[in-house]
Amino acid sequence: MDSRTISLVRTTFKAVAAVEGGPEKLTRSFYAILFARNPEARDLFPASMSLQRDKLLTAIAYAIDQLENLDRLLPFLQQLGRDHRKYGIVDAHYAAVGDALITALEQFAGTEMWTEEVEGAWREVIGVMATTMIDGANGDDGPPVWMGTVVEHIRVLDDVSVVRLKLDEPMDYAAGQYVSVSVPSRPRMWRYLSPAIPANSAGEIEFHIRRVSGGWVSPSVVANTAVGDRWSVGSPLGSMTRHTARGRDRLLIASGTGIAPLRAQVMEMAARTDNPRVSVFYGGKYPCDLYDMATLQHIAATNPWLSIVGVVEDDTDPWWTDGSRYSQFSGAIPPTVGKLGTVVVDHGPWDNHDIAIVGSPSMINTTKFRLQGAGVDMSTISYDPW
Repeated sequence: MDSRTISLVRTTFKAVAAVEGGPEKLTRSFYAILFARNPEARDLFPASMSLQRDKLLTAIAYAIDQLENLDRLLPFLQQLGRDHRKYGIVDAHYAAVGDALITALEQFAGTEMWTEEVEGAWREVIGVMATTMIDGANGDDGPPVWMGTVVEHIRVLDDVSVVRLKLDEPMDYAAGQYVSVSVPSRPRMWRYLSPAIPANSAGEIEFHIRRVSGGWVSPSVVANTAVGDRWSVGSPLGSMTRHTARGRDRLLIASGTGIAPLRAQVMEMAARTDNPRVSVFYGGKYPCDLYDMATLQHIAATNPWLSIVGVVEDDTDPWWTDGSRYSQFSGAIPPTVGKLGTVVVDHGPWDNHDIAIVGSPSMINTTKFRLQGAGVDMSTISYDPW
């Protein structure tokens, strides 16, 4: 892909996204076209398509943003191809998806913008994406889905649960990656979750889930998960660990349940004898949101290379909560009061650090902005699109 191709694709996508309701209308149109031309494909997706449309838009936006950074884009697409095996997708589906997306884009771009050159650019980019995803799917000899049984469900806050499963067979994933899960009460509605412990030969896996208001999956998981439930788990995704250099100091930043993948990384490093210095900043609105601080403090107490800083916007829990149901570590240092990104920058400088950020899109963007303003090289920062 040359610079002209990339420019045409980005310009078209930005124009569609700039129209009020454009992204949502684009994805609605795409799926309508796909299902009209390929009725059998509808059975591969859940009854409600709102979450699926959001995922599609996120994936396209991330891929377009990374078109010049193939070292990140191609592994992401290969992983996405492996993950899509859970839907029962085969090679032929990719051509159908590409044609439907081209048709949807042409409808929204209009005749002035949608020229033969623009269509050619999009077909080239979609071709690279489809080929890479197919190669990723066909090159994986592992199962398309792992099955697991819930062995423990701990409601650590009214809106946060820790769920532990025993997989029927072990999954090999890197600490810091995430997987898609489907629960019995919401079949075929996949949600991305990050394992909070490293992979192990026993097939044990742990997830931290926050209830999202208006969400389809998380409210059911937090309220209704029971021991004995059978969950489906998709292939591991994510690249936060791929861009860290051995021996470089690390800065890990998380808010809420975003601590899960960073916790897994810290636990994995604690099993080694030689580690760089690692600084973890764990943020929340209230002290109760730092529900896993005790675990992190216990690890730091016996690993001098690790430092933990809690950050809250308000130092008092709200009246409607009784705090985290996890016991607090007796030697815990009180959290710092302030905005997470500001506190992180104030503890700098962070030159020569590999940086990982996990949280909501707004938290990630705000923290990146703060770090960039402090002179941090953006190429040292890793985060995942979901």
